[in-house]
Amino acid sequence: MSGTYLGMPAFPRAAAAATRDSRLRANLRHATHTIRDKRAKAVAELDDWDRLRAAGAAVKDRTLRHLDHYLEQLETAVTDAGGQVHWAADADEANRIVTRLVRETGETEVVKVKSMATQEIGLNEALAEAGIRAYETDLAELIVQLGRDLPSHILVPAIHRNRSEIRDIFRREMASWGRAAPEGLSDSPAELAEAARLHLREKFLTAKVGISGANFMVAESGTLVVVESEGNGRMCLTLPETLISVVGIEKTVPTWQDLEVFLQLLPRSSTAERMNPYTSTWTGTTDGDGPRTFHLVLLDNGRTDTLADTVGRQALRCIRCSACLNVCPVYERAGGHAYGSPYPGPIGAILTPQLRGTEGTLEASLPYASSLCGACYEVCPVAIDIPEVLVHLRERVVEGGPVVRNGVRTVLRPARGHAAERAAMRAAGWAFDHPDALRRGMRLAARTRRLHPRRLPGPGRAWSDTRELPAVPAESFRDWWQRTRGTSGREGSAE
Repeated sequence: MSGTYLGMPAFPRAAAAATRDSRLRANLRHATHTIRDKRAKAVAELDDWDRLRAAGAAVKDRTLRHLDHYLEQLETAVTDAGGQVHWAADADEANRIVTRLVRETGETEVVKVKSMATQEIGLNEALAEAGIRAYETDLAELIVQLGRDLPSHILVPAIHRNRSEIRDIFRREMASWGRAAPEGLSDSPAELAEAARLHLREKFLTAKVGISGANFMVAESGTLVVVESEGNGRMCLTLPETLISVVGIEKTVPTWQDLEVFLQLLPRSSTAERMNPYTSTWTGTTDGDGPRTFHLVLLDNGRTDTLADTVGRQALRCIRCSACLNVCPVYERAGGHAYGSPYPGPIGAILTPQLRGTEGTLEASLPYASSLCGACYEVCPVAIDIPEVLVHLRERVVEGGPVVRNGVRTVLRPARGHAAERAAMRAAGWAFDHPDALRRGMRLAARTRRLHPRRLPGPGRAWSDTRELPAVPAESFRDWWQRTRGTSGREGSAE
């Protein structure tokens, strides 16, 4: 596994390889079942969970409708508090800004808080090209970095690794990144955590520049918020002299009162805790306390385009809890790498195609990486109807149509390879518009059912290679209804 998602194959091909890895499937099955069972118990403690969930969705929707206003308010508040705000239209611009800011400090090493946004833009690779080494300090991110791997889960990036694999990575790689692993290191969780703590302590105490993301940004005060479980984030946010935070524009909430809702939703949905062990907040700079210089890089990178889609924009409500991953049968079997993005699982299947567009082969395949069972919607703490967006994006892939790309309205052509699907859907639409033709077709199918194959020929093989065709009943529902409950006055009447 290389350190970048570029060049990843389409989901069906990547998933086919992943599902043959028995160790990967065992690791995923154990981890996801454990996390989701704990989450269910934590959520059950609150009698008003459904109302809290609805409140979270409402706050996000209101904020997204007026995002321009709240972003300007946020910029003013951060600036008034002593911070500096930078706007990045895309990943390249964000990487240039961060690289320049680090170079201006004269440093060649930075410590990082776990950040989905910096993974999205490939910041570590961009810094490396500029001769700057970034050290991940989250335990799971450290495992991924030392293993020259890629994250495969939003909350637990190294979920695909077991303890013995982690021990071997630490023994083999730690010395080349700093303090070596202790002699005789075992796969005991306590020993592995202690090895990571000793390794990272040197980085915390010597680094002059810290880089973070943020879970939330409070527009009224310019406050940024990071929630975590280990304390490494607190070290990165307070010890360096310069702090650079790269944050997606959708992470904005209007007020501290709104923040209260999400500080209840997020921990129970992600780590199954009543509250996060570490909730760090910072507002600009303060003399004698924390970094002397603070930069906020506000990242668009396709978010404004997504906001223009009235159906797909609900993906921007996401608070990165990973609850949808832990209940998804597709993710559990295929793993996160198959999604070819820092955002795996159901949320990645709708967010990545909108941020990047559906023109690429990988991106066009992601809306199909789902069984549409709806479990993701049921657990989402901000009520994102992921199945609805998946179907919406499938229609975009197959039919094309108007979209916004880089702020410009354009019309997409249908993706290649979906001609048979388009023809089948149009034929079905015509049949449903012509009841007599539909009835005759259903009767013909019933009378010839013994001749039907168990597998589809031609393009249909892609569907029936992994499932059998359902048996056609001897009598259609319409005919049964007419025979048992129909009336001479109105065919198919329910009376």
